[in-house]
Amino acid sequence: MTVRGEVPHVPLSGQQQQQPDREPVNRKRRRRKPSWYRPAAFAVDAVGAFVPVYTALRWAGEASAVWCAAAAGVAWVVVRGARMRYAWRDLGERRNTDALLRDWAVLLALLTVVRAAAGVDVPLVVTLAGLLVCLAVTAVCQHLTHRHLVARRRAGQCVRRALVIGEAAALHDLLRHLARRTDHEFVVVGVCPIGDDSPDSVAPVMARLEGQAPVQLSGDASPVLAATRALDPDLVFVMSGPSMAGERLRRLSWAVHEDGRPLVVVPGLTEVTQRRVDISSVAGLTLLHVAAPVRRGAAVLLKEATDLVGAVLLLVLLAPVLAAVAVAVRLDSPGGALHRQIRVGLGGRHFSLVKFRTMVTAAEQMREELTRTNEHDGLMFKIRRDPRITRVGRVLRRFSLDELPQLYNVLRGHMSLVGPRPPLPSEVAQYTDVELRRLSVKPGLTGLWQVSGRSDLSWDETVALDLRYVDNWSPAVDFGILRRTVRAVVEGNGAY
Repeated sequence: MTVRGEVPHVPLSGQQQQQPDREPVNRKRRRRKPSWYRPAAFAVDAVGAFVPVYTALRWAGEASAVWCAAAAGVAWVVVRGARMRYAWRDLGERRNTDALLRDWAVLLALLTVVRAAAGVDVPLVVTLAGLLVCLAVTAVCQHLTHRHLVARRRAGQCVRRALVIGEAAALHDLLRHLARRTDHEFVVVGVCPIGDDSPDSVAPVMARLEGQAPVQLSGDASPVLAATRALDPDLVFVMSGPSMAGERLRRLSWAVHEDGRPLVVVPGLTEVTQRRVDISSVAGLTLLHVAAPVRRGAAVLLKEATDLVGAVLLLVLLAPVLAAVAVAVRLDSPGGALHRQIRVGLGGRHFSLVKFRTMVTAAEQMREELTRTNEHDGLMFKIRRDPRITRVGRVLRRFSLDELPQLYNVLRGHMSLVGPRPPLPSEVAQYTDVELRRLSVKPGLTGLWQVSGRSDLSWDETVALDLRYVDNWSPAVDFGILRRTVRAVVEGNGAY
């Protein structure tokens, strides 16, 4: 396991322990995002709203195009600013996608009210077309800013150095989660384990806390503050648990805050998006409310409508491609163009999945002979150079064209455009209780598995991605996966 921003162990000499704190401004400088992010966001939002709205209204012959476009530009910046979208904390972060859609809905409502109150007879449909472009421009700006920020973080810039405190097992889990990705802002520069166990970590152990809560406040404060003065972290992470909770955690927070550093408590809850979490306080206790995954309501209706409309449009637009592929499959090898297979969908219900045939007709009988050559761990059967695949089949799999007939399954309601991979009944029969949760939503034509590496992923990685989607999906998440699918299909990574 590699922890980004790894630093060598720094011995705590007496001189270092007495070293005064560095100026907080230095820490801010170290983690600061590029100064042009905010003015660029302002400019893109203002111009991105003004230009398309002005162009659309001028095309429609509207005399007050300039003023209406200016109002749209100002309103967009005001809405975004009032909802704190230009705060340094959010600039460049991927989670702004959901917020963008909500902001755009507020903009539409605001401009509709202003239009009615001012009595301006501006074509609403034309204005809406311009505002759709505005939404796209802001989304592209956010995406490019995020990519720039991720590149800087991978180079060790725009990061926040963290000292982590907790029990050894909890420390290991946290560091493992942080090491999986490099697009976040935290770099672990040292750990302070509680008790005698040592964490499996490349980060240096800077101090060790007692397993039992010390009687004196300085029992935890002294070693922790010595570590912060040696490493000068930007913040302190505390893993809550039996040995670090209640009054002990409260006392530690006093010491850390007196030292001028933020304290972040990690509750141990993983793979839950921020929008599902709410915090309240009752009788002096801090409560973490976790909302249930979306299973009904407007979001589900929107998903079903998107599936229906999207499947119809794609079938119409891709009809020539579907016909050409069907002819190529028939000419390449004996057998029909389509292959039907029983798969398991929502709630464990079986359905007949349809796809273009990419293997010889005796593929199912040959599978038993190839079982020992399976290159995939877990329950999936994958061979990189599967002898059953036809010449045309390799091309179809490379560009995922064999999956296109599943648009019919989307129309029938068996599948969704976005969701986990539809498993075979033989795979589901071996599922654990955790893996069965993959069947809580409709399987998808594409999903996190398809845009994250496909067959190159291990079984555990596949299940983790599917469960992340099952628990945290939203219309904005679906839109992001559909956008990433185009790139995944072109690159063909893990497609075999």
